[in-house]
Parts: sequence; C-alpha cells; structure tokens
Amino acid sequence: MGVLLRKKHKLTSFQIIILGFSGVILLGTLLLMLPFSSREGSAASFWEALFTSTSAVCVTGLVVRDTATYWSAFGQFVILMLIQIGGMGVITVVASFAMISGRKISLMQRSTMQEAISAPKVGGIVRLTGFIIRITLLIELLGAAVMAPVFYRDFGVKGLWMAAFHSVSAFCNAGFDLMGIRAPFSSLTSYSAEPVINLTIMLLILIGGIGFLTWDDIRSNGLHLHRYRMQSKVILCTTALLLAVPAVYFFFYEFRNLSLVKRIFASLFHAVTPRTAGFNTMDLTALSEAGQYITIALMLIGGSPGSTAGGMKTTTAAVLFAAAISTFRRKEYTHFFGRRIDDDVVKHAATILLMYLVLSFSGGLAISILEGLPMLTCLFETASAVGTVGLTLGITPGLGLASRLILIVLMFFGRVGGLTLIFAALSGRQKNASKLPKEKITVG
Repeated sequence: MGVLLRKKHKLTSFQIIILGFSGVILLGTLLLMLPFSSREGSAASFWEALFTSTSAVCVTGLVVRDTATYWSAFGQFVILMLIQIGGMGVITVVASFAMISGRKISLMQRSTMQEAISAPKVGGIVRLTGFIIRITLLIELLGAAVMAPVFYRDFGVKGLWMAAFHSVSAFCNAGFDLMGIRAPFSSLTSYSAEPVINLTIMLLILIGGIGFLTWDDIRSNGLHLHRYRMQSKVILCTTALLLAVPAVYFFFYEFRNLSLVKRIFASLFHAVTPRTAGFNTMDLTALSEAGQYITIALMLIGGSPGSTAGGMKTTTAAVLFAAAISTFRRKEYTHFFGRRIDDDVVKHAATILLMYLVLSFSGGLAISILEGLPMLTCLFETASAVGTVGLTLGITPGLGLASRLILIVLMFFGRVGGLTLIFAALSGRQKNASKLPKEKITVG
C-alpha cells in the first residue's frame, strides 16, 4: 500500500519545474526582506520583496524599487543570483550541483532536465547540461570583461561589479540595471551612443535568447547550416527577421531626430531588447502609438525555446505563420526546410498564442480599470510582464497592490510557460480514447 501511495503522489516533470521556480521565488523574497538587503537598513515589505524576487527569477526586469538606490550590495547580489538561477533554469542549476558532487542522475531527473531546457530527447541530456553551464559562465565572463573598462572609467572600482551585474542581466535577458545612481529607473539611457555597451549588451541578449540547443548546433556544426536541426534553422531565420524589420521601422519612423550613429544604435537596440531583455537606451514614452504596438508584439513573441528568454517563443510565431501560408496555398501539412510539422505542434502554437493574447489583454484591461490609466499603457505593461521583458512606460512603481499581483502572476506564467502549467495541472488524467461524432463548422 505504501508503494502505491508513493507512486500515486509522484510528481511529474512539469510539476517539479513549477515547484522549483516557486521555491526559489519564495526564498528570494525572504532574503530580500532582511533588513540588510536594503540600503536604509529597514526590511522591505513582503509584497515589494515578492514582486522583485518574481521579476528576478522570471528574468523580467519590472521593478517597484530602483535596484541601484534602494537595495544594498547584499540585496543586489541576491537579485543577481536569482537572475542567474532563473535564466539558466532552476532544474539546470540543481543538476549542475549534482554533477559537481558526482551523484548519479536518475532517469526521472534526466526527464525533468529534458523538459526544463526543451531538449528533443533524454539521451545526452547530462552532456548538454554541462555544456550549457560552461558556455553560460564563459559568455557572462567575457561580457563583463568587455564592459569593465567603460564602467571602470565612469564609476571606478565599483564599475567592475556593475560590469558583472549587467553582463549576467543581459545574457539572462533580465533587464535589471544599476544605472539608478545617475537617475532612478533610467536603465541604459546614458549610454545610448556608447558603442561598447550597446554592442555587448545586444550580443549578450541575442546569444542568451536563441536557445541552448541552437548553441549546441553551432558548436557541433559550425558554419555548415545544412547540418543544423530544423528547429535551429527556424530560430535563426526568425530571429534575423524579427531583428531586421523592426530596426528598419525604428530607424526611419521613430528616431529620426537623432544623429546617424546614435540613430543606428537606438534602432538596433530597440529591435533587440523587447526579445526579452528589458533594457532601454531611449525614452519609451516618446515612441508613437505605432512604435509602442510594434514593441508589444515583439515582447509577446519573445525569445526561443530552451533559452534564457521568455515570451511565446520565435518558433511559435514561425509555426503559426507557416501554418497560415500552408492554408493559403491549400497544402495538407505545415512544413519548414523540407520537413513536415506535426498537427499537434500547430495546435499547441495556436493555444499558446491565444493564452498570451487573453492574459495580456485581460490583465491590461483589469489594471486600466483599477488604476484609471490608458489601455495602451497598461497593455504595454502586461505584455512586458507575460513576455518576461521588463520594459515599461513608467507606471510600475505607482501601481496598487492588486495591479502588482496581476503582474506577478503574468511574470510567473511567462517564465514557466503556459503549456507547462496546463500539463502540470492535468497530469495523471487518463486520455479518453473514445471520439465524439464529427460535424463541420464554418470559420473565417
């Protein structure tokens, strides 16, 4: 009987992932509530600590307190560790400790690791996890080393800490910054024309956002693109398209009053950062409504599967677009690069799109009603939260408790993933083999 009970209450991979993220968020909340986590030496309120911890673990970047001026060095270190754990994934971090200690990793643990990084199979998952850990630390170290001279020039020895903090935050697509010592909530606006900071941050965001499996393809196959997995090809093509098209728009329509060099950097940076980093080098409130809508669309799409980024994912958008093309051309199947896509994948993509649209719109509507703010401004905020981006039009610090709770839920949903939550909730239910009678319905 005891064996049966243990089997009955065995957690699935999806449930373990959700509990892992929840546990780290709670631990981060408790640490940030300690008096020495704040500069003033007074304990932060539970709700402020919870919001900050959720934003850090879910690598979002929305904040209710300026990171540089409110939190102490210890508080900033806690936030950085939460970002690192959230970016790499709770399961990946736990697995790394198991690997270092030499413990044997069970088949169930390998299956959970597979789900956590969206790997196609269990085989080789330990090797892939080891590669992810090594390359993550290496890239973050390189990013910090490149930015260190600029920050050291501007802030002295403290600039070394700032270089490390911003490198981890950018690679993990978190968007937390320490620029508040110049102006609260200013992000990287003081470096809008600085080539080293602009290029390094953009590269870190892109590298972190293309996904661990794409890195593995690049490492294994180099420039031989024909050998890449179909998913890696789709990710790289979609990422390039989502970088080029918005950058052209921002260059010609949003930043026309800037000098040429600053205009190029601003256009490229603002095409990269909504996917899903949260840094900004320009005042977002100065964007036109069209620019804000385009930014919202980019935030909802986000990065790629198995990456440090959130959002619906580039592959979701690509699958839906390819499915539409196949429908227009009256093709039976959706396909990429000579490979057919299973119908279940198309259904999952459509479900994810619907969930993100409903959550961002309903959340924006609720905040608009609660706070009496314009709908577009609130929609920008909720899209940023569910896409785990962190860009804001400046309303986050002034929101009430109910609105902040809405953003907390959206950030958690966006990082863990809609299908993960659904599969965790529905795990253990038997699949019904019976089928209902079929009848046609007209759509469109």
